[in-house]
Amino acid sequence: VSGHRHIVIPTAGSYDQLQVESLDSPAPGVGEVAIDVRAAGVNYADVVVRMGLYSSAKKYVGWPITPGFEVAGTVSAVGDGVTAHAVGDPVFAVTRFGGYTSHLVVPAHQVWPLPAGLDFTQMGGLPAVFGTAWFALHFLAHPRPGDRVLVHSAAGGVGSSLVQLAVAAGCEVVGVVGASHKVAAARALGCAHVIDKSTEPLWARAHALSERGYDVILDANGVSTLGDSYAHLRPAGKLVVYGFASMLPKTGGRPRWTKLAWDWLRTPRFSPLDMTTDSRSVLAFNLSYLFDRTELMDEAMQLLVQMLADGRFRPLKTTPYPLAEVARAHRDLESGQTTGKLVLVP
Repeated sequence: VSGHRHIVIPTAGSYDQLQVESLDSPAPGVGEVAIDVRAAGVNYADVVVRMGLYSSAKKYVGWPITPGFEVAGTVSAVGDGVTAHAVGDPVFAVTRFGGYTSHLVVPAHQVWPLPAGLDFTQMGGLPAVFGTAWFALHFLAHPRPGDRVLVHSAAGGVGSSLVQLAVAAGCEVVGVVGASHKVAAARALGCAHVIDKSTEPLWARAHALSERGYDVILDANGVSTLGDSYAHLRPAGKLVVYGFASMLPKTGGRPRWTKLAWDWLRTPRFSPLDMTTDSRSVLAFNLSYLFDRTELMDEAMQLLVQMLADGRFRPLKTTPYPLAEVARAHRDLESGQTTGKLVLVP
């Protein structure tokens, strides 16, 4: 079908590697669904893919690659054996890469009906961040009502989802943000306290808010906070690691290899002997390696739909960008100044 476009990255690099190309739309095969994409979520992982540093991108795709893990749109065709979706249905979906596109074909078990009352731009940016937050909090950390939970990057996509899930689980949430204009957003999500690390000492404030330490700390910063995050767990506390954003630049779009190597050397190595004595745990994951765990993905998405319906989870603030302005979206996301979720609109 003419008129379909996608973003292709031919090789690792900066924003100039994000190229718009026309797309010959494949027909869905057995058990597959074709979607006319109306919104595609932009995630920090996509930035790491572009820089050539995302291990699962190398393992599953290589170069060239179309990044993107989540979309929303309408069903344009269904393959043999698909009964849960019909042409014209509004849906949202997850995909292991390939989401920056106007036309996507995915297995039917990675597609769900669009919840009533939500538009494509809201939903196109939700499944990956909610899935990440759900896996971190409910599959790995299992917080109990009354637990104190510290969420780094609390106003970002995953952070916004983590705050809402933790509040819904009855936890007292301390959110950490990196700029003053993000404080109100984190508070509106349900944080009992917000630490603005651009204006106050992060760990002195975190200690003052919970002298006993934290039951759960969720950290995608990497070397800049991991050691202190572990040190501020209470006994039986859990540190959940799902990224290493502080190792990468906020401007320029390219890795700084000397800094990357230095940060790699400085990244804490957690000893099982010490963790046993401390009675603290470190848990880690990358959702892009877990696509074969279809039952977990479905459980998370069913919960997302349910929580949206009963008001326990509110759609994130969404900023749309035209597909052709993908470089601007990446630049803005890398800057660390955005709140909520960025989406591409083909």
